[in-house]
Amino acid sequence: MKTRFLTLCVFAITLLSAHAELQVAPFDVDVTPVTGQMLAYVPMKGVDQLSLRARGYVLTGAGDPIVLCAVDWIGISNGAHDTFRDALAEAAGTTRERVAVQTVHQHDAPGSDFTAAAILKAAGRDLGRYDPAITQPGIDRTADAVKEAKGKLQPLTHISIGSAEVKQVASNRRILGPDGKVRGTRTSATKSAELRAEPEGLIDPQITVIGFWNDDQPLFVTTYYATHPMSYYRVGFATPDFPGMARLLREIALPGVLHIHFNGASGNVTAGKYNDGSHENRPILAKRLADGMASAWENSKKAAITADEVAWKVEPIHFTNSKKNCNYSGI
Repeated sequence: MKTRFLTLCVFAITLLSAHAELQVAPFDVDVTPVTGQMLAYVPMKGVDQLSLRARGYVLTGAGDPIVLCAVDWIGISNGAHDTFRDALAEAAGTTRERVAVQTVHQHDAPGSDFTAAAILKAAGRDLGRYDPAITQPGIDRTADAVKEAKGKLQPLTHISIGSAEVKQVASNRRILGPDGKVRGTRTSATKSAELRAEPEGLIDPQITVIGFWNDDQPLFVTTYYATHPMSYYRVGFATPDFPGMARLLREIALPGVLHIHFNGASGNVTAGKYNDGSHENRPILAKRLADGMASAWENSKKAAITADEVAWKVEPIHFTNSKKNCNYSGI
């Protein structure tokens, strides 16, 4: 297995002073596949209430344009990740290194890996869920949305930052026994009442909300929270699940203010303590997440921002292979 490289993009506030003008514009586009195409695990039968979205923003005025994008897919890997960033970079008039594309990681959604597709094709195998025909149209539509956003830039004069606790959503996945070994696993939908009764465990309960403003007008909001984003899944109906519902609840509360949600590191974090997979739990989890978003918004502190306070850095990270770290169970 060959060594892989990861480009880590960090958006840093350097707190310097200047008078250059920042401009920004959000984008939002449907990236739902066609009925009959493969989602992560099963063919798509239709859409469950809300479509899958690619949401993000274009920022200019601090060197070449910067693009951040969050996609309601389970994953975007290898060649697909490069293709996606290249498409957005061309649309924004920037370089791949100044584009970050991430997924929210819902499981009733497609995954995109053009490298895996090429390997399967060379071996004469069915491309299955990796067929580029499933996700390339979504990439193209997102690039078109970025190009359109570039023509609708508005001044970015202030940002606001707030955080709050999200209650009764996230819990740790792996339950350890007295010997330090895993004795139980809470997947996103945990049927076992005994495992659900275990303590929440080690999680990050905080949600962070960043508002982007043109003077007194909020333009859009980004939110950051770490948990696997599923209530129930593998049913064949594409859905952004409870994070998508939470976004909608906040947009009803703040009309005209797009909410862009980023999922934090959550390999060992699910909603399993608070979710047995019942369909009724999806809106309950969404309301709890939206309540956390609302609290973080309400206690946000707003400050002016200038171009010299924005920096974009790229660092190559070298990961070596390690069999002992390849232990994974559950979804």
